[in-house]
Amino acid sequence: MVAAIIISAVIALAVGGAAGFFLAKLLDKQSASRGEQSAAKIVEKALAKADMVRKEALLEVKEETHKLRTQCDEEVRERRTEIGKSEQRLTTREEQIVKREEILANKELAVENTRAQIENTKTQCQKNLDDAKKKQSEAVEKLEKITGLTKAQAKKEIIDSLIDEAKTEAAETVRKIVNDATEDASKNARDVLVGAMQRLATDVTSEVTVSTIPLPTDELKGKLIGREGRNIRAIEAATGVDLIIDDTPEAITISNFDPYRRQIAKLTIEKLIADGRVHPGRIEECFERAKKDLDQQIKKQGEDMLYELKIHGMHPELVKLLGRMKYRTSYGQNLYTHSKEMALIAGMIATDIGANPAIAMRGALLHDVGKVLDHEIDGTHVQIGVDLAKKYKESPEVIHCIEAHHEDVPANSIEAVIVMIADAISSARPGARRENLEAYVKRLRDLEEIADTKPGVEKSFAISAGREIRVIVKPEQIDDAGALFLAKEIAAEIEEKMTYPGQIKVNVIRESRANAVAK
Repeated sequence: MVAAIIISAVIALAVGGAAGFFLAKLLDKQSASRGEQSAAKIVEKALAKADMVRKEALLEVKEETHKLRTQCDEEVRERRTEIGKSEQRLTTREEQIVKREEILANKELAVENTRAQIENTKTQCQKNLDDAKKKQSEAVEKLEKITGLTKAQAKKEIIDSLIDEAKTEAAETVRKIVNDATEDASKNARDVLVGAMQRLATDVTSEVTVSTIPLPTDELKGKLIGREGRNIRAIEAATGVDLIIDDTPEAITISNFDPYRRQIAKLTIEKLIADGRVHPGRIEECFERAKKDLDQQIKKQGEDMLYELKIHGMHPELVKLLGRMKYRTSYGQNLYTHSKEMALIAGMIATDIGANPAIAMRGALLHDVGKVLDHEIDGTHVQIGVDLAKKYKESPEVIHCIEAHHEDVPANSIEAVIVMIADAISSARPGARRENLEAYVKRLRDLEEIADTKPGVEKSFAISAGREIRVIVKPEQIDDAGALFLAKEIAAEIEEKMTYPGQIKVNVIRESRANAVAK
């Protein structure tokens, strides 16, 4: 029984194993079949996708090709259009040229015809003129026979008769005008002018070219000269003046044609005397301080003048120029005093005759402001003054007074005429002006201008009454040989452009300095 059960179990196990083996094999076949089907599907999808990508790529290539072809066609059309326009322009230009040639040909023909007509007319005119002269000669001969007078005698008698008649009529007219108009006008004008001159009695002085500085002691002369003259040379080089130290007790003299330079030199020396230390370095320091002090004085002088004349609202730069008039002369007459005097005269006249005294005084005060800068800016002092007045916003009435005071333009206002009258009154005072001094000053300025235009020149000073000019050059630009050539070049230009008595000495100074600081 047990054996049967064991046998049955073994048989069942064998049958189950065989069944399981066949079942596993069957499952493997089915799994392989499904894998093949899946792979086939993947390959099919890949081929479909590749075909789609290929079609899309072909489509993009076709679109790009079409786009490029369209662009090329458009460019070709544009080029053809441009070529067509160019051809049209050339055709139009050729037609214009042909028309111009035709016009020129017609004009040339017309000119030839006109020329021929002119020649004919000229010939006819000459013929008529000859006939007229012949007839005139015949008529003159007949008149001479009838009157018994020659042509010259008859002309003289006619002219004398006309002159006598004209003189008689002119005298009668003048007498009538004088009697009718001048009687009152002359008296009024005389009263106004004499009254203005009488109320304004200013001192009249002529500017000189030297200034004297008093010294506390004569020992200071040695300090100012310095060892081997180094201090006096430094003073003259810095200030541009000629310093004269002679036997005059307790005094030295500054010589220069420019009052501005003389004043700076005077202030510089006074500062050196007060300080007591005199050496080249200190001289330059005092010179710079003196320039600053003088600039402040100039501004104050301009402000004082305006305050005294009760003139307001003037631009600060014009105020400075008014102050600089203190150190500028015109024909030997101080420009500051002259302009101030003119303003007072113009104000009095304007008040007496009912004109505008504010415009008359302002125009008189600024009439010669251009002279302050006429050696720095090209142009006449009138034009420079007009430009300055326009630049600093002066009124058109004042500007007209400036431009008309020398009759460069006709005076179209009563104030402009008053400025001209005031200028004549101030300038005509006995001893107010000196023509020779102005010409002398101009010659000195011309000397300096010739030197200042040369390359490498730092400063130039005309000294010794114009008989010598000192030219200070920049040592880094002019060497010793160049200094010699520069002196000869300046001398040659002076000989060519200027007229002067005697000789003018040209000194070119080249100075090199080395500085170091010990710490």
